[in-house]
Amino acid sequence: MHHDAGAGALDYFPCRYGASRAVFRGPQRDLTRPYVAVLGGSASFGRYVAQPWPALLERALDCPVVNLAAQNAGPDLYLGDPATLEIAAGAAVAVVQITGAEGLSNPLYSVHARRNDRFLAATPALRALYPQVDFTEIHFTRHLLTALRRADPLRFATVLRVLQDTWVDRMRSLLAQLPGARVLVWLSETPPPPSATGPEAGFGPSLVDRRMLAAVQGMATRLVEIVASPAALSEGAAGMLFPPTEVEQARALPGAAVHAEAAERLAPEIGRLVAKAKGATLR
Repeated sequence: MHHDAGAGALDYFPCRYGASRAVFRGPQRDLTRPYVAVLGGSASFGRYVAQPWPALLERALDCPVVNLAAQNAGPDLYLGDPATLEIAAGAAVAVVQITGAEGLSNPLYSVHARRNDRFLAATPALRALYPQVDFTEIHFTRHLLTALRRADPLRFATVLRVLQDTWVDRMRSLLAQLPGARVLVWLSETPPPPSATGPEAGFGPSLVDRRMLAAVQGMATRLVEIVASPAALSEGAAGMLFPPTEVEQARALPGAAVHAEAAERLAPEIGRLVAKAKGATLR
């Protein structure tokens, strides 16, 4: 079911924490007692979903879960925002949703500091690699990668390697800033592929594969793979609230049933880590 924007529109209770310039989903949580922090993109922000998986996880744990995920965000948001990174570092458990490799500033192009899906500019290296491409009309990273792959698939292999290497470096940098328990979450329609070769449709992490996960998994306390069930995927946009003009955007995101599955899968894992962190604090 969907609803027109207006009286039935979903209120995300936008809020800021401390000196951060980023706006997160609220209501604002209490940071004076042990809490779980969620870092990630649109799939964790829960666009169009009244009770996204971080809120459902909070209910299951009876512990504040601070949703620091942001629409179209990736590691660059946190590494470029010391105030938010400080909040994440103060969590008993930091849950990091794995996001795609396309939304990172890298040696070939730069992205917006907070909306990491926004393409800002090509570097001289990318212009030299693709002299035939006009970048002036490209505004989003997915559009950029589709255009580059179409223009020259052989040269796109170079682009892919740069993005994937950057992703590994940036994820390792982010995890190194989180001193508590660190849980990596793969949330997708499919398991991680052995090898990623191009932008994929759906809400899973684009351009990320098993090799890349293996390169960062050692820095995490847990890696939890959540693959949405056929039953949850068949629910589609049921239970989501969105205007009719945004039906395509809603269909590209996890629905309410997928969020429920994610929370159910994560609750025991995170609960054990929260209990362990609280016990260490008491001692």
